[in-house]
Amino acid sequence: MNKSEVCVSIRHVSKSFGKHQVLKDINMDIYEGEIFGLLGPSGAGKTTLVKELAGLDEPTEGENHLFHEKMPTLDLIKRIGYMAQSDALYEELSAKENLQFFSELYGLKGQKQAQRINEVMELVQLSGDVTKLVSNYSGGMKRRLSLAIALLHEPELLILDEPTVGIDPVLRKSIWNAFTDLKAQGKTLIVTTHVMDEADKCDRLGLIRDGKLIAVGTPAELKKQTNSSTIEEAFLVFGGVER
Repeated sequence: MNKSEVCVSIRHVSKSFGKHQVLKDINMDIYEGEIFGLLGPSGAGKTTLVKELAGLDEPTEGENHLFHEKMPTLDLIKRIGYMAQSDALYEELSAKENLQFFSELYGLKGQKQAQRINEVMELVQLSGDVTKLVSNYSGGMKRRLSLAIALLHEPELLILDEPTVGIDPVLRKSIWNAFTDLKAQGKTLIVTTHVMDEADKCDRLGLIRDGKLIAVGTPAELKKQTNSSTIEEAFLVFGGVER
């Protein structure tokens, strides 16, 4: 993790939908080459924040900067891999056809395209199902295909919204091993989760509750600051909930 190099800078970001405020004055830096976890219950504002970082939405107030450029900007699309919470897949096409379609959007063609499709499908352990129609995929397989698509163009920054929802524990472990490998290649990963054991695998965490960032730090730091043995306990302390 290279602390000197800030990859993502979030400054005084608030977001409202009508009278409902979803994000409240978020300030945070994420560094190159780290796995940064956004941890919080459903409805805390995690998805809203990562959509802004991916350039799909804008804050009502404040600014998000990626690679020192203000978002949203089309210039950065090829440097970001985004996996949404709901799978954006073409069900009537095979997995391979989905991968070909998305890789062409990123300018991948010919041998390079075929090579990357093989690599990402191997990574998510779907190589044997590449010709299968997506409509015949299970929910967990669709999540894995979505992850493969986000990785196709070898992005520097991966923004993954609940990437392991609906995936069995054994496969979840292998996907987290893949995240660690990507980090070793110098990639930066932002992962939203509400699963506490996943939070422990992150280099640093941002704890979000009711649209507010209530704490940032390594899992060890957050536990030490609250005299807690688990991230779950630490979250409750930072959130002002009695243990």
